[in-house]
Amino acid sequence: MTIEQIANRLVELCRKGDFESAQKELFANDAVSIEPYETPAFEKETKGLPAILEKGNKFQDMVETMHKLEVSDPLIGTGAFACTMRMDVSMKDKQRWDMTEVCAYVVKDGKIVSEQFFV
Repeated sequence: MTIEQIANRLVELCRKGDFESAQKELFANDAVSIEPYETPAFEKETKGLPAILEKGNKFQDMVETMHKLEVSDPLIGTGAFACTMRMDVSMKDKQRWDMTEVCAYVVKDGKIVSEQFFV
């Protein structure tokens, strides 16, 4: 897949809230995920697709209601792309989060090898 195809497919799946399919389909087995420092529930860096999937499941288990999910069209470079993702969620602990992150992805050999989130 080209970087454009990867970026567009990731955005398509994320807009549906299907993060796990996006990761399984588009991420390298040794991918790295880097959270912003402001995220207290997760390690700063998660290595490997199985651990990234586990982190996603942990997040989903914390969410009670997804009120809104918006993902921008991607900005595509030669070896990386970025988009914004806005989530308005009620957590099971009754806190409500409405946040927008910049999501940056590095692609190598047709797979996403790293993702990093900025708030």
